[in-house]
Order: sequence, then structure tokens, then C-alpha cells
Amino acid sequence: LSLLTIPAITFIYYFKRYEVNPKGIVKASAMAVLILGAVQYGVIPGIVNIATKFELIFVNGMGMPFNSGVLIYALLLLGAVIYGLKWSHDNERVSLNTAILAFAVMVIGYSSYSVIVIRSSANPPMDENNPENVFSLLSYLNREQYGEKPFLYGQQFNTPLDPKQPYKDGSPVYYKDPESGKYIVVDDKKNSLPNYDSKFMTVFPRMWSPQGKHITYYKKWSDFEGKAIRTKDAQGKTITINKPTFMENMRFFFRYQMGWMWGRYFMWNFAGRQNDIQGHGGLIRGNWISGIPFIDSIRLGNQSKLPLEITQNKAHNKFYMLPLILGLFGAWYQFKKARNNAVVVTLLFFFTGMAILIFLNNYPLEPRERDYAVVGSFYAFAIWIGIGVYGLYDLLKDKVPVIVASGGTVVLTLVLVPGIMAAEGWDDHSRAKRYTGRDYAKNYLSTCKPNAILFTNGDNDTFPLWYVQEVEEFRTDVRVVNLSLANTDWYIEQMKRKAYDSDPIPSVIPNKKYRTGTNDYLPIVERFDEASVKQVIDWVVSENSKSKIQVTSGRNIDFIPTKKLKINIDKQRMIDLGVVKPEDSAKIVDEITWTIKKNYILKNDLMILDILATNNWERPVYFASTAPSESYLGLENYFQAEGLAYRLVPILTPSVQGQPGRVDEDILYDNLMNKFVWGGLDQDQVYMDENNRRMTISLRLIFSRLAEELARKGDKERAKLALEMCMKAVPEENVPFDLFTLYLAENFYMIDEDEQANYMVSKLADLFESNLKYYESLEPEYAKLVESDRNQTMAVLQRLWFLTNQQYPQEELGKNLNERFGMYFSQQGQGGPGR
Repeated sequence: LSLLTIPAITFIYYFKRYEVNPKGIVKASAMAVLILGAVQYGVIPGIVNIATKFELIFVNGMGMPFNSGVLIYALLLLGAVIYGLKWSHDNERVSLNTAILAFAVMVIGYSSYSVIVIRSSANPPMDENNPENVFSLLSYLNREQYGEKPFLYGQQFNTPLDPKQPYKDGSPVYYKDPESGKYIVVDDKKNSLPNYDSKFMTVFPRMWSPQGKHITYYKKWSDFEGKAIRTKDAQGKTITINKPTFMENMRFFFRYQMGWMWGRYFMWNFAGRQNDIQGHGGLIRGNWISGIPFIDSIRLGNQSKLPLEITQNKAHNKFYMLPLILGLFGAWYQFKKARNNAVVVTLLFFFTGMAILIFLNNYPLEPRERDYAVVGSFYAFAIWIGIGVYGLYDLLKDKVPVIVASGGTVVLTLVLVPGIMAAEGWDDHSRAKRYTGRDYAKNYLSTCKPNAILFTNGDNDTFPLWYVQEVEEFRTDVRVVNLSLANTDWYIEQMKRKAYDSDPIPSVIPNKKYRTGTNDYLPIVERFDEASVKQVIDWVVSENSKSKIQVTSGRNIDFIPTKKLKINIDKQRMIDLGVVKPEDSAKIVDEITWTIKKNYILKNDLMILDILATNNWERPVYFASTAPSESYLGLENYFQAEGLAYRLVPILTPSVQGQPGRVDEDILYDNLMNKFVWGGLDQDQVYMDENNRRMTISLRLIFSRLAEELARKGDKERAKLALEMCMKAVPEENVPFDLFTLYLAENFYMIDEDEQANYMVSKLADLFESNLKYYESLEPEYAKLVESDRNQTMAVLQRLWFLTNQQYPQEELGKNLNERFGMYFSQQGQGGPGR
């Protein structure tokens, strides 16, 4: 955002120093882009890139110590700047002197990056990317871990590879090798990058991701038809490519990238917001609204029967477009009174908003809302809102008395506009009294036994854990292993070091087998029917030619010799180590067996197998319950629910209805009732945004699973206490009931707590009835957009009817639901009422 102010600053300078004319504007524009590019691609990574060349020359070429090339380069750069400043000063070359001085100041500013290298060299527990030398720092600055995407010219989602040369070389990856005293190439990146057929490349490619889920949405947003073009593949066979047209790219650009990923966010702030549920282009999630029904109905259908899940959402903010109108008026007023200044604000508005989206080239289905990326443009628009206040006063002061003009302006702008924004937006912007991120992180760690290994997957179930360990020194004995980062060599090496009070992960695979370019991908070639995990790891560690397979690039790589894996079990050892309670000894299997359900594994999967083979059950192993199922590597049937994580145990319990493994009701009960904390939810009314609600909904499911297990074993007293704790820990006031609350209602029926169950069913019936009435009110063109939501609503209502009429008959409530929803089920031909 700081760099993107450069064009605006350039024009401030131009307007101050030169006469404004079309030719000057073109020159100033070109200079602005040139300076921006020079800083973005030249100063920041360029200086470091040159440093890598010096380092290779002096270390690898001349045999000097590590960092000697960098030091010499820094001294030469400093000397060049000093000499340039002195020479330009002595020869009165003012512009050159200013340019060198500006460069020097930028270098001084960016020298703060040295802190990253210094910190990384100290090997702290959290050291992402491990940028402790110029090579890893360059990769860090270039954000290479995120890959590349086309910008102004490049491939599209179905652009074929060049049949003559399908792949091209990338930049080699260097590793600092203390033994040789040199930098060695651990991955030459030969033929590592796709080389696309230039005949199918396009200008301004917007639909570029080849992932199937992205392609589906590309076609939806662009009204894709394509243009069929015949070509030949690498084998000389004629094929037809349905290439996206330029106009289809532009439709996707304007509708999705500009409309959905910028315009929608902009309107959230200055027109109004539908709710805080992340949307991907549907009718009822994450849209902007104005609060003016006839305007909103044009885009979103009938607004007279909005469901409760929209109207009761705290982020349902109606600004009635007042901030937008005031800002547009301010922009008009500034262009009228001070055109040059208006151009500067416009440049700031464009480059910190729309230009960012052009550069980022977002694909559909982003994992989270990205409004923070374009917040700079909202700042710029707020300038116009401020100017609009004065502009309104300026227009009124000559028509009415000054006191009236000033008073009217205050009422119409400073009270009405910010006032309505505060009234509507305060409750969904305040984070007061909310500590769920911290407390739920503690709950993850409290789930684990001492010195455990906990596998997590994403940012939301990892970063808070790092915080409470690093800052609050909470449960520092648990080793948190992020599986997303475990596809990198630097992270696995860090896992092999002691961190806080946690020992290194157990591992026998040497670091060289984990380095970038090695074992990033291991195919499964079934040479054996079955093998133990230890045998598989020994196979990978072996340098025997039989454990290698040749791939298309000509390299010999390691592979996994079977899909069917096992871990042999010493039953007495399981009891002695406390992995299984003595009373469950009869349930211990002789061996854990499972099948990998894909044809390859990645580096993070290999690390899991390495830990399982080496650990020998010495340390408890847990998987976060919020991780995707593919992270479990097929071990779900040996999971034991103990809290916010599943423990791996040698007890076979086939998963039922998507619930992995078994429940240890005593451990789970103790954790939920005595150890877990609730982030303020149980004490205050706080705002829970969608991310927080997802977490708390999973807690409801955990409580429900515990209550069901206790009720099944006849322990209704503890089941009731657990359900009551759930209602207190995740109260309706902060986390409204949703379809998952059905499980809790059923749990209450199971333990004969009909009154509480009936209350929950009634609330759910009201909620989903309001949804149904809304869907029924929509015109056909809008109704088809919510068809899946309507089907889900019907399924929930049918389940409510079944609970109260058949499974746990409730005379009054059951009759009420039958009268309210019977006609819907008969219309749909579904079971239940009306049949």
C-alpha cells in the first residue's frame, strides 16, 4: 500500500512544478509507473538478487567464508553511493544527486529486512521460510512459496503446453552446506516450470487457474462459450481447445474481480452489507445492500420477507447509501474546485484498490474474504467524504444564513452519516470481551497429554496455538506440527529441533531426503501387498536401486512400495504407556492396518509416516479435529475423541456418519467440563463473526457427541450436565441456533429433557420456516439460485417433524409442526406429514 501511493505523489510533484497539458500528463504517468516498477522489482528484490551473485562468486568461486560476498557487495554499494553523492555535488548535477540520495534513503529503509535474517539466524521456534542467508531471503521477498500467476500476458485455464518444449527451467535452489563450506544446488529446477503454447496465450488473462473448481466458476461468471481452435499435441495428434475469448476474460474481470472482489467490499463500507457469511456469488451470502428495498430487490429479489438468519445477523448493516452519496458529492465538488488535487486522490483511490485486484488476478472461491487487500481505496474515498462535508456547507452558505448552513451541514453529514454507520456497524465491528482465538488455542493444547505431538493444518488452527505458547508460555511441552508447512524442508528441519519444552519430533529420515526437490512427491508403486510403516520408511531411507523409480525427467526418485500399511502393536506396552486404559485392553488390536486412498503421497505425508515409524508410541499423537479428512492419511478408524483433537490409539472403531473413531467419554468429559475455557462467551454478549461461529459450532458437535455416548451408556446425569455446559459455553445469544443444533435437541430428547428439546426445536422451526417463506416469495429467476438452500431447509423441517411426531412424540409441538409444514412435504412428495 505504501508503494502504491507513488503514482499519486508523482502527480503532486508534476502539478507543483510544471504546466499541466496532455503531453505532460502522459510523461508523468510513464514516470510514475517507471518509479513504481523500479522500487517494486528493482530496489527491493534487485539488490538482494545481485548480492546472491556476489555470494556465489566469493564463496563457491574463491573459497571464502559464508557471507563474505554479501559483505563485500554491501561495502561496494556503500562506496558507490558515497562517491556518486560527492561527484554529483562537486559537479552540480542536482537531479543526479537527488536520485542517488533518494536511492540511498530507500536502501536505508529497506535495510530493516536485515532484522529478518538476524532473527532467523538465531533459530527461534517460529521461523517461517528460514530466511537466514541471501538466497532464502530472496525467495522470501519474491514470495516464491505462493507460486506465480499471469498478469498482463500469459496462459488461461486450458492453455496447452508447448508440444515441442512442454517444460522450462526454473531458478536453482541453493542450500548452505557447512560440511563443504559452499552453497550446493539441492534442486536444479530443470524442466520444473510449464512452458505454455504461445498460440494460446492471451493479453490480460483473467481466467488462468487450471483447478476444476475454479474452472466451473470461471465459466459461470463469464457466461463461457469459448472459441474452438484446432492444434496438435506432443504426439502429433490433432486436438480441439475451446479457448476463452478476450471478451469472456473481460466479463470475468468486471463481474468477479472488479464487481465481487472490489465493488462489493467498497459498497459494504459505504452502502450497506447483507451479512457476514462468506459468499461466492449467491443470493443470500455476503452481498452488499443499501437498505432501500426497491434498489436491493433489483439485484437480490424480494426483500419483504427476508429470513431471520439475514435480519438477525449483526453484520446486516443498512447505510441507505448515505456515505456513498456524500463521498460521490465530495469527489464532484473537488473536481469542480481543485481538479489537480482531485486527480491525486483519484490515483490514490485507483492504485490502492482496483489496481491491486488487477495485479493479484484473484481466482474464484478464495478461502476467506479479501477486503483487507483493498482497504487503501476506502481511505481515499473517505477523503472525498470529508471534502463532501465542506462542499455541502459551501453550497448552502450563499443560499441560507451561515448559522443555518453550518448547522444543517453538521446534522446532514457529521451526525446523520457517521451516526447511522456507528449505529448499524458497531455491533459487528467491536471485538470487546472476545477472547475465543486465545482460549480455543488453549483448548487445543489442553486436549493433549504431556509431550504430545499435535498435527494441525491451516492458519486458524495453528497461529493462535503459536501465540499462546510463545507469548503466554502455555503448554509449551506440546509440539505443534503444521501439515501445510510440512511440505517444506526448512519447516521439517525446525521440527527436528527442540522448541520450548518440547523435544524434537521423532524421525529417522535424514534432512537431505526432505530437502526441496527431494521427495516433494512420492508415487505409490505396489511392490508388496502390505508393509509396516517402519519397513516403508527404511525403504525410503535406503539408497538401494530397487527403492528408486525413474520418472519422465530422467531422474531416479524414491517411491512408496505399497498402499496397505500397518503398525504392529505390543498390547502390554500400550497399557504401560497409558495409551489405552486397562479396562479397554480387550479392544486393543494386534496391528493397526489401513490403506492409503491415493496413488501418491506428499512430503508432509512422508513426515507423518516417519514420526509414526520412529515414535514407537513414546509420545501421544493427535490430529486437530478441524483439519480436513485428507490430512488424516486414512487413520480415522483408529482415532479417539478427547477434545478439539483426535488421539491415535490402537483400537479399531469404524467411523459412523462422518464422526471419526471412538469417544473416550471420561477424558472428553473432563476436558470439556473442567479444563476448557470459552473466550468470554459464557460471561458476556460478544460478536462472533463467521470464523468464530464455525469454531463454536464444532464445539457444539463435540458436546453432542459426548452427550450421545453418555446417554447410550445410560449415564443420563453426566449427559445432562454436559449439555447444560454446552448451552452456557456456546450460548444462543452469541451463536444463534443453526441446523447443527438439531443434534443437541435430539440429545436432550434422549435423556428425557423434553422441555429444553422442545424449546430448541421450536426455535429451529421458526428459523427455517422464515427461510422457507423467503424462498417461496422469490421470483423464479431468483428462486433457482437458492434451490439447494431450500432443499436443505425442507430436510431440516422434515427432521424436526420426525423427531416430535415419531421418534420422540411430543403431542402439542408435533401437532403444531404438522399443521405448519404438512403441506410443504405433501407438495414435495416427501415422507412425514401429509403422507
